[in-house]
Parts: sequence; C-alpha cells; structure tokens
Amino acid sequence: MQAVILVGGQAVRLRPLTTNTPKAMVPVLNRPFLEYVIQNLSRHGVKEIVLAQHHLAGPIESYLGDGGRFGVRITYVIEDSPRGTAGAIKNVERYLDGTFLALNGDIFTDLDLTEMLAFHREQNATATIALVPVEDPTAYGLIETDPTGRVKRFLEKPDLNEITTNMINAGTYVLEPEVLAQIPSGKQVSIERETFPLLVSSGQPVYAFPSSGYWMDVGTPEKYLQLHRDLLSGKSAWYIPGKDEGVLVGEGCNIDPTAQIIGPVVIGAGCTIGKGSIIEDSVIWHDVRLGGWVRVQSSVVANNCTLNNDSNVDGAVLGDHVTVMAGARVGPGSMIEPGKTVG
Repeated sequence: MQAVILVGGQAVRLRPLTTNTPKAMVPVLNRPFLEYVIQNLSRHGVKEIVLAQHHLAGPIESYLGDGGRFGVRITYVIEDSPRGTAGAIKNVERYLDGTFLALNGDIFTDLDLTEMLAFHREQNATATIALVPVEDPTAYGLIETDPTGRVKRFLEKPDLNEITTNMINAGTYVLEPEVLAQIPSGKQVSIERETFPLLVSSGQPVYAFPSSGYWMDVGTPEKYLQLHRDLLSGKSAWYIPGKDEGVLVGEGCNIDPTAQIIGPVVIGAGCTIGKGSIIEDSVIWHDVRLGGWVRVQSSVVANNCTLNNDSNVDGAVLGDHVTVMAGARVGPGSMIEPGKTVG
C-alpha cells in the first residue's frame, strides 16, 4: 500500500512557530508532528510513502531519511511552485501504482485506515473521503451522503441555516488511479473544491467513511495547545498518561526543586527551569531557559528561548530564540517573531 502526504504548505496560521520550522517538524509531545502521521500509516500496513513538499523541505528529509527506522520507504518530491491539494497529488503520479491513500499533513488523527480501506473496497469506490463530526461545522466543508454513504453534494463553509450535517472532510482519502486522470498537470487544483465535485457530478462512486477517532486540524497555536491538552488527558490512543499525569518532561532538563509544573505541560529536552518559576497549561520546546520566579501560563515557547528573572508570559506564542528581559510581561494574544527581544 502507498500513501501521499501533503506537507508543502507554509502554515501561515501557525506562525511564529513555523517561521523557521516546517509545520511537519513542529514537536508534539517532543516528537515531530509528521512522525505520528507516518507511524499511523505504518501500523496499518502502508510501506511506501511519498512526501509532496514545497516550503522548508530540507529539515524534513534530514530527520526522516529513507524512512527505514519507521518501517517505511520514503520518496521526496519538491514542487517548483504550490499546486494545491490535487495538483500536489498529480505531481507525484509517476511514483504511484494502484489504490493509494492521500493525507493532508496538518491533521493529527488515530483514524483506522485499515477499516477505511476495507470500506472503500466493499463499495467499489473511485474515491473515499474520511469524515469526522465537529461541534461547529460552519468553518469547514460539509459532505452530504445517502444512507449507503455515497456522496451527494459538497457544501463549503455553510451558513447556519444551510447545515444539514455536522460531518466534515477529515483530510484523509483513499483514491483509485483513475482519479489522477481527472486532475490537470502543472496547475494549482483543489481536490476538495474541484476534483471531488467533478467526480460526483460525472457519476463516479465517491463515498464517505465516518470516523469516531481522535481528529485535530493543527492549524493555529490555539489548536496546537489544545492538541497537547487532549493528548495529556488521554483523549487519543497516541498517548497514555503515566504516573506524572498531565506533565511530560524531556531528557536532560534541569528543573529547580522549588519550581512548580502544573499540567497539562510538555517540556522539551535540555531545558532549564529556575527557582520559584511556575509553568502551567503550556508547551515548552527544546533548550529553553527560564530564570528565577518566571511565570508561563497557557502559552507556547519555541526552541532556544530565554525568559529572564521575574518575567511573565501569559496566553502568548514565542518563536525560536526569543528573549524576554527581566521583569517583562508578554500578554494574551501576543505573537513574538523569532529572534526578537521583549523589553
């Protein structure tokens, strides 16, 4: 079985965390986001993966290599310009042979791909789209189906009075090779807005596979922080809370015994937490230094940041190599770009 993972986007909504870091390499529980996507594919029998890349491609290949340590073989294809979701899949067509999976690389899920593939084959579908329920579907694309699961129509970001279902496109697809013939070469094409509606209107069997598994579109810092809250509370099969429930600390950290860590909290490797400091409901990346009496709450602090004595970061996002001077306050909604100093 083969899979295409779309990892070419610039992840603008997740900045400043993705200013210098590819979204696929943003750490989740101290491991790159993309590692979870690949492991989920591998445990469901996918052994060949094509990464469709464009923005900040180098660090991804440097980390993953040929994929051998994850039990897969990885091929890297870099787009010369953005092609959209369908265009990116068309661009890797030469590496595909038979039925394949396609995934948006910014979705964190424990979707049962084996069950989804079996459903696709039972329905003799040309394309199968994974669906998940959401509380507020107005920000997403809805998919209406008949009782057998066959797709009847698509509704992008509907008004409240248009909502007939809370099931949305989950960004994971099983596709037959003939889908590729419907995508023009060398153009920017959306599989959600162009290819799938074209298949449905032409009478092709497009089906929807409902899932109750964990699902999160990690598109913003708020969603990124919520993902960690969910994982640390055991809402996904990916993480089982241990004896220090709600707190995960990386290797090589030096935490003063007077510091308080109030979960949910993730602290990366090589961090220093000074005397009397408090970290609560936050994600701290690697090699971060907190002085004495520092307070970090409901925030994300990226790699190699320094928070000096008596500083306070509340409801903020700090990019790489940010320095917060002694006594400085970084308030709710603040997004500090990499390398900046807050006085």
